[in-house]
Formats: sequence, C-alpha cells, structure tokens
Amino acid sequence: SVARQGPGQIGPPKKQEQEDKVASQRDEDKWTEEEVSTVSGFDDRWDPREQPEYQIIFKQQVTAEDVFLGMSRKDPSTACCEDMLIKISLPDTDILDITLDIKEKFLDLQTPKYKLGLHLPHPVDNKNGKACFNSEKEALEVTLTMKRTLDFINFA
Repeated sequence: SVARQGPGQIGPPKKQEQEDKVASQRDEDKWTEEEVSTVSGFDDRWDPREQPEYQIIFKQQVTAEDVFLGMSRKDPSTACCEDMLIKISLPDTDILDITLDIKEKFLDLQTPKYKLGLHLPHPVDNKNGKACFNSEKEALEVTLTMKRTLDFINFA
C-alpha cells in the first residue's frame, strides 16, 4: 500500500480544512466599505427632477518654460492637470435654491428642478474648492483641486 501513495497523500487528510475555508469565505463580506461607495439618494429612479447638462474641464498650471521651452515633462493629457472645473447649466434656478455637497469622488447637486449625482473621474480635495454661480449664464462653476500622487510628472 506504500507504493500506491503519491505526494497528495502525505500528511493528515485535508478535507475538513478545505470545508472550513469555504465556509469562512461565505461568511466574509465580498466587498469592503472602501470598495462600495455609499452615496445616499441617488438610487431613486422615480425622482421627477431632471439631470442638468454639465461639462468636466481639466486645467493645468503652466508657465512660459512649459509652453515654449518644454522644460517640464507636462503634456496636454489629464495626467498632468491639477484642477477640475465642472460647469453645470441650471436654467431658471435661484442661487439660494442650490444645495451642493462634494465628497472625494462624488458631487451631489440638488435644486427644486434639477438633481445631479456625478461620480468624479479623479479624487479631489473636497475641503478646498470654489463654486461660483453666474446668474447671466445661469450656470454653476465648481473648481476642485485633484489629489495626485507625486510622480515624475506631478512634482508639487
């Protein structure tokens, strides 16, 4: 009977260990809280308010050395941008009716007529931002600084 044993039969039987491992995986959560965004209020598909038109524009801080001499490694891609400008068109809206909440990766805008839940393409600094409502154009402009890791492009 020793000749019929292979490498899989060495040691104690492993059947019970495998069953315990599968059972513990079933009990654990499949997603952590960081992986699931908990943004309340945007699963409401029956909300009659419409979504306003918006634009996301990326901005760079460049100097003459960057433009004419190419002394930095910046290029026109979004990887080299420092700020994100979000222009939201809100016709027939008063500035006092606007509720704006900004998280690191989510923008929540609500008015009596409009509702916008926008997942941002890059993490932003939600503590330092600027919002300006232009009553002539009936548009809200939100400028946010993006959180970037320091790499060979983004030095500061």
